[in-house]
Amino acid sequence: MAKFVFQFEAVLKQRRAVERARQLAVASIERERLALEDTIRGMQRQIVREKEDLREQLLAARDGARVDLRSVRLQAGASLDAVARTQRAVLQLAGVHSRLDAARLQLLDAATKRKSVELLKERRFEEWKAEQASIEGRMLDELSVMRAARKGESGDGGDA
Repeated sequence: MAKFVFQFEAVLKQRRAVERARQLAVASIERERLALEDTIRGMQRQIVREKEDLREQLLAARDGARVDLRSVRLQAGASLDAVARTQRAVLQLAGVHSRLDAARLQLLDAATKRKSVELLKERRFEEWKAEQASIEGRMLDELSVMRAARKGESGDGGDA
């Protein structure tokens, strides 16, 4: 029996490769996004801890304990530095989100192009199957006609 050969198999293979590359790009940017989000969460926890430490030092001063102003100033500076680093990370995250959106659109485009060639392949395969069934039917008809002709020849030869 004949074998189905899709003439655009190379195109389909290339489109699958492009889609895979786009998937890897999206995954890479997604990892970057997750890392930045983890960094931001860690910085937020650090800011909260530093503010609590500063609050405790200031409350101790209110209760009459002696306060080391240098320590308070360093604590406040560290807190402000952590806020600034968090803001930079948030800006980086916004850039990553825009890159991720663009990469997802490229992935969607690649998947659509791959799917269109796969649909063409399915359609061509169905056409090929129908053609093969038609050829097989014609061959069976021809065999039946030949068989009937042989029976007719053998029946005519015996009467003469």
